[in-house]
Amino acid sequence: MDLDMILKERRSIRKFREGAAVDPALVKEMLQAAVQAPSWKNSQTARYYVVMSKEMLGKVKASCLPEFNQKNCKDAPVLIVTAFVKNHSGHDNQGNPVNEVGNGWGCYDLGLHDSYLILKAKDLGLDTLIMGIRDADALRELLDIGQDQEVVSVIAVGYRDIDPAGPGRKGLDETARFY
Repeated sequence: MDLDMILKERRSIRKFREGAAVDPALVKEMLQAAVQAPSWKNSQTARYYVVMSKEMLGKVKASCLPEFNQKNCKDAPVLIVTAFVKNHSGHDNQGNPVNEVGNGWGCYDLGLHDSYLILKAKDLGLDTLIMGIRDADALRELLDIGQDQEVVSVIAVGYRDIDPAGPGRKGLDETARFY
């Protein structure tokens, strides 16, 4: 699939096909694409926690997501928890922020990585939903994520069960200035 088609067809999917497993090799391809994304001084602080076992999927969905997100990802066979190592991107060698954005650079870098991940998923015929409303502390405890990392999102991965219409997008007249 070419990039324009991927960008056109990718959607946030809130209903996944029940019982449609995802090959772990495809998840690895998605992660390999994600780590190709640029990062602050090539710091590569993105971290991924892949949940695929039925038992762990049940635990994450039940104890780490609010009810509406539990419903949205009910039949997703893969959840990928995304995090970044704090105080590295956007920081000097002593861990001091180099500008007012600070750890925002880690989040920015992770967003780039996640974009590559979800675009590769679409390229592989998979669909995704990025969920930012989650219980970071519960995820940290359940998946043994260190305090040196900021838990950002949970990405549901699977095969769509619906084909939602694309949302409207603002035009360049609202989103860009040319000088």
